[in-house]
Amino acid sequence: MNRYSASVKHIFIFATILLLFISSKGYAQRTINDVMDSTTVNHLLIISKKYGSLSFSGYLQPQFQLAQSKGTQAEFQGGNFGDFTNNRFRLRRGRLRADYMMLTEDGAPSTYFVLQFDGTEQGVAIRDFWGRYYENKWKILAVTLGLSGRPFGNELQLSSSVREAPERGRMSQILMKTERDLGVTFTLNPRWKDAKLKNFVLDFGVYNGQGLAGNGEFDNSKDYILRLSHKTYAFKNFTIAGGVSTLQGGLDHRLPVSYKMEQTNNVWKMVKDSSAATVNKVAPRRYYGADIQLATKTNSWKSELRAEVISGLQTGTSTTSTTPGSYPVDNKAIALPFYTRTFNGAYFTFVQTLNSTDNQLILKYDWYDPNAKVKGMDISADKGLSPADVRFDTFGFGFLHHFNPHFKAVLYYDIIKNESTQISGYTADRKDNVLTLRTQFYF
Repeated sequence: MNRYSASVKHIFIFATILLLFISSKGYAQRTINDVMDSTTVNHLLIISKKYGSLSFSGYLQPQFQLAQSKGTQAEFQGGNFGDFTNNRFRLRRGRLRADYMMLTEDGAPSTYFVLQFDGTEQGVAIRDFWGRYYENKWKILAVTLGLSGRPFGNELQLSSSVREAPERGRMSQILMKTERDLGVTFTLNPRWKDAKLKNFVLDFGVYNGQGLAGNGEFDNSKDYILRLSHKTYAFKNFTIAGGVSTLQGGLDHRLPVSYKMEQTNNVWKMVKDSSAATVNKVAPRRYYGADIQLATKTNSWKSELRAEVISGLQTGTSTTSTTPGSYPVDNKAIALPFYTRTFNGAYFTFVQTLNSTDNQLILKYDWYDPNAKVKGMDISADKGLSPADVRFDTFGFGFLHHFNPHFKAVLYYDIIKNESTQISGYTADRKDNVLTLRTQFYF
């Protein structure tokens, strides 16, 4: 275990202790997650009283982007640019969501159903399709089944309609592409008024693993996610919330070949392991994360900081560390071997309200290091490494303005830095910065 991974696990343990310490009292956390709102009963009751059992919501995100050079690889800024293009109009998201809720005779939540579509110029797809059952004997358990968000960390659960930065960080998009997955989630959260642990939420989920990045489950391995979080706790001048998460999963080998990092004579290399025993064994995906959210209690000149750090093992291929949506094959449909790497990453988002809540300044920094064993000029093809092993740091800043309760716009600039290596195309920083002007209509 490298020194960074050890420190992240120490943070994970410390954050767990901190959550236990502040659990004696707290305040309800605002509902900002479009898919995993756990057992936020008050939100459901408000919907029922205002609209009845069925409600609709939606948003539309037209945008214009300008890249630093033609053909910019901007997968994590909303998609790559064409080979001869450095500017474009896009419809980034177009969401329509229906919520249906049924209450018991005494007003407690009983059944909750969500269906959400996403439509862009590239087509229409389902984003959420899940149902949730609340047991009301002990009022502590809720079970969610279907296509829903995975309860890992904080950024993955923030709705795209309320995030200040246009996109989630590179790390979030690589580790859990498309955020949603098919499976089941068990949520423990006491729902009676005087419950001492009512501000604690424990989520445990089992999922296919590939999410919406693939057409369906392609192996027997499942992802197991556990998250312990605490709702927003208010001190005199500021609020705090946070959680710890872990994912234990993997991918089944189909070949008697796999690759992993090994050190020889103080030099780290990607080493081939050829063994018939590898077939059907699980190539690991192990994530450990901790997140925290801090905010001042003032409405004008309000400051908010959100941070999250994740470390662990990630299995990908020779060319990418992204979790595959289907079993990887080459252009002749021949199966490819898995590559397992030690990774780390984090993001820090700072939002400053400028007097009025209509105006916000956004600062964000995130990094993702797909292979923490090697850095800089130690990354070369003769060591079995590729662009999949290159670290990226992204510095983003922007200004967001709410024109009215149903229309807002953000001007945001991403400065993307890759480390200089001996890999072709990554010997110096690539010219791949992106400017985004996004508008959003919502109801």
